[in-house]
Amino acid sequence: MERRLAAVLIADVVGYSHLSQIDEEGTRARFQDDLSEVFQPKIAEYNGRLVKTMGDGLLVEFQSVVAALRCAVEVQREKAERNAAAPQEKRLVFRIGVNLGDIMVEGEDIHGDGVNIADRIQTLAEPGGIAISGTTYDQVKSKLPVGYVSLGEQRVKNIAEPIRIYRVVLDPAGAGKTVGARRRLRRWRVPAVAALVLMVLGAGLLWWRPAQLFQPASLVERFAYPLPDKPSVAVLPFINVSGDTDHDHLAAGLTDDLITELSKVSGLFVIARHSVFAIHDTAGKIQDVAAELGVHYVLEGTLQRADSRLRINVKLIDALTGLSLWAERYDRQYADLFAVQDDVIGKIISALEVKLSEGERDQLARIPTENLEAYDYYLRAEQEGFYYSDVETYRRTLSYYQKALDLDPSFANAHAGIARVAVDVWRNDYNYLWSAAVARKIAYDAAGQALKLDPNNARAHTVLALLQLVDGREVEARDSANRAVAAQPNDAEIVGNLALILAQTGSHAQAVTEMEKALRLDPTPPPSLQLLAGIVFYTARDSERAVPLMETARDALPKAEPAREYLAAAYVDRGDQTLASRETGKLLELFPDSNLTYYGYLYDYWREDDLRHHMDGLRAAGVPEWPFGFEANPADQIGEAELRAMVNDKTWTGKHKNGTEFIQYFDTAGNTAYRSANTNITGLIEVRGNRLCERFGGYFLDRMVCGYVYRNTAPEQRDAKYVHVTPRALMYFSITP
Repeated sequence: MERRLAAVLIADVVGYSHLSQIDEEGTRARFQDDLSEVFQPKIAEYNGRLVKTMGDGLLVEFQSVVAALRCAVEVQREKAERNAAAPQEKRLVFRIGVNLGDIMVEGEDIHGDGVNIADRIQTLAEPGGIAISGTTYDQVKSKLPVGYVSLGEQRVKNIAEPIRIYRVVLDPAGAGKTVGARRRLRRWRVPAVAALVLMVLGAGLLWWRPAQLFQPASLVERFAYPLPDKPSVAVLPFINVSGDTDHDHLAAGLTDDLITELSKVSGLFVIARHSVFAIHDTAGKIQDVAAELGVHYVLEGTLQRADSRLRINVKLIDALTGLSLWAERYDRQYADLFAVQDDVIGKIISALEVKLSEGERDQLARIPTENLEAYDYYLRAEQEGFYYSDVETYRRTLSYYQKALDLDPSFANAHAGIARVAVDVWRNDYNYLWSAAVARKIAYDAAGQALKLDPNNARAHTVLALLQLVDGREVEARDSANRAVAAQPNDAEIVGNLALILAQTGSHAQAVTEMEKALRLDPTPPPSLQLLAGIVFYTARDSERAVPLMETARDALPKAEPAREYLAAAYVDRGDQTLASRETGKLLELFPDSNLTYYGYLYDYWREDDLRHHMDGLRAAGVPEWPFGFEANPADQIGEAELRAMVNDKTWTGKHKNGTEFIQYFDTAGNTAYRSANTNITGLIEVRGNRLCERFGGYFLDRMVCGYVYRNTAPEQRDAKYVHVTPRALMYFSITP
């Protein structure tokens, strides 16, 4: 086998798997275009040899290491120009690693440490950047019009000895300069004036960011999560220093709004609200907070309001160095609040050198409302929290949203908030505040109104996706969910709901990927997101990951039916029959009418294999076929002819299993009227073979629900001649002459 010294270049697409999940064919086509139009001409110009492509990357050999780096520099500069002119979603960004080392040649292929080191080095390059080995640097340091940043010696996977690594500074302002990270770190421990001078001198280098120059290995190792490929930010809760707790909601609202607006920027990674508010001691060391959340940058600030004046102090800190990248003090009128927010967001984006798409600029330029009183009510609604809430919390939340709309009917976010409450009511408890049909209509109407006012409103798109999913409109549901994520790619709940829709429309692997992203965005997730994640993992047949999430959600939401239901089935999947039976017992204690027939109707929009999997799990966990443990005897079932006679101009009188008395009348045209002490409704019926099917407006998703009629043999209901069983009711009755 031939050995030789060669310059090896490896290029890899950043985030290729995610891009492929969104548009596999388009991503592959763009990769091939870059290969033929950018890489291959440059490789040929500098006498390189394309050894092979490797899925989303390529391996190239050069005889000259100077030629290899020249090729890499020109490729990245041309790619930067092309990407600047392309929409955000159609950009491919490469990392490139270059190494000079010994290789083994086998036919047309090459192997060995020289190749392996190049591959490891490229992972240390910035997106759109180049990283090189020390052996490469020693040969090229004075031969190209670029600069270098030393990362010192780094340990990389499967390479025994540490390797010197340098990042290439592509900006001409950095040409001829080499900055040493460790040496420079010690020198910056000088008085602040000297440090400021050095920061100003370094500001012109495109690839020279303080965080990349000063990365203490011990600090990075403390991080709970790997740092993302893009600038990562946590907005800590602003502190109200007004001395008046009535302004707490304003400080929390400012925090929320900054998180929401920054979440719209695809070039950033932004930690979710719940996780930043879950950090109780934000007065501690910024590095500790950043390590817990796994972010590079932290924004912190204070807010003080006195009458119409507003004073805001804000600071953006590089957590790896402890240095402030930017700080500002605003002393403005309260009416200037949105202008302050815009300025803060603009300064963050500028400090982190993030490029915005045209759509992102338009979204960030939108003012949510001109009416600050309406905005104040909106903030109060947002602070209430409304997932699996009690009825009073729901009512307060809705009242605040409605007051905001009374003051500004064109406030899209307030319409979307009402839609969000309504879809929760509709999905999770069918007569909670509104009937199912009313909640569904309110959710559709409010989401539609929000989208008329703001076509990119992410929350409204998510609500629409959930409604479309249950309506069986899979393609539209996925499209709406993807639109929501495109509008707000850093919102954990929105990404999590996309994962749910993917899971329930057959894309299990992609659903898991999206849910993992949601949990990374919200590393301390609320119970609602934990339950959602558990359901997604369970649906994707990964109950080992699902169970711990569901258990935590169940403990926080002990009266949430889905937590008990899914956990019982997941225990079966995991082979723990004892825990499954125990969970089913608690489910039936809290919700005695739970039964397989009900869940079968509820999830009739699921894929057949997913529904069968869930029903089999619930059955094995001990969930009964019919409500209240009713067991049917086929010999007692009423046949079609007799059933038709029983609902032809007849009146039924009797009691529900829970003792509620009722009267139900049937005419000759398929209409029915039902009355009890607290219900008076009308509906339609059909006899389908041996089944009696009914539809009452506003009940059970406004669909036909079918059940059976049996002759009654229950000794405790001996006054009733018959029993009518449906997925949600067990009614004992006799026919009134």
